[in-house]
Order: sequence, then C-alpha cells, then structure tokens
Amino acid sequence: MRLQDVKPRPGAKKRRKRIGCGESSGHGKTSCKGHKGQMARAGRGIRPGFEGGQMPMHRRLPKKGFNNAQFKDTFEVVNVGDLNETFQDGAVINDAALREAGLVSRSCDFIKILGTGDLARKFTIQGAQVSATAREKIEKAGGSIAA
Repeated sequence: MRLQDVKPRPGAKKRRKRIGCGESSGHGKTSCKGHKGQMARAGRGIRPGFEGGQMPMHRRLPKKGFNNAQFKDTFEVVNVGDLNETFQDGAVINDAALREAGLVSRSCDFIKILGTGDLARKFTIQGAQVSATAREKIEKAGGSIAA
C-alpha cells in the first residue's frame, strides 16, 4: 500500500447541496423550497418565538410575583494568601488599595476576606468583612481589623 492508494471511506466525502442551479442540479425548479408559501420567498424565515400569529407563549403566561434579584447584595472575595503575595508588611488594606492592586475589579456592595492561604505579614484591614478563619490568621500574624 502506498500513500496515493489511501482513500477516504465510502460515504465520508459528500458533495454539498447546490441549490438554485436549475433542473439538472437534482433539486428541481423550486430549489428544495416547495411551492409558494412563506418559506419559499426571498428573505424568508420567521423570528424566534413566532407562533403563526397565535398569541406567543411569553405573552400568554401571567407575569405575577416579585423577583428580589434586583436588591441582591453583590460582593467580591479576596483570600488571605493573595494579600500576603500582593502587599508589603504593615500595609493598610482598604477598598481603594485592593482595587489599585487589581484584587477587586467589579463594582460591589462589600468585600469579604477569606482565610484561604498562608499569612506571614502584618496588615491592618479597614472597611471589609472578614471570615472567622481569616480573622484568626490576621491576628495570629500580628495584624488588626478596624471596623
């Protein structure tokens, strides 16, 4: 067997459907669109959700109730290990410092510091919520948390 003898399996390579190329194309005079009707016209097609003039589902269903999602608090999470890598010993960490360092980017209602990672530096945390494990690690390293 040689390289020029290798051929794809039968049926693996199929010719594309050539629509609108006359009777001899094998797709007839209507080009697979049938006779007349909406789908036979130029610019055919219907928008998603169109039900042929019937009242669409999104208008038939009642819109009762209240959604509390618009009032949900959004928060950003920062780990103690990230603080250890980013800030120097004795740094004051607040909202502005975290944004400047790139640890917080989105707009949020509050920032929470979690205890994942090791902490070997002393920090002063201002204006952020702190988990119990993060509080323990910060105070163990000699840092403080200001309200």
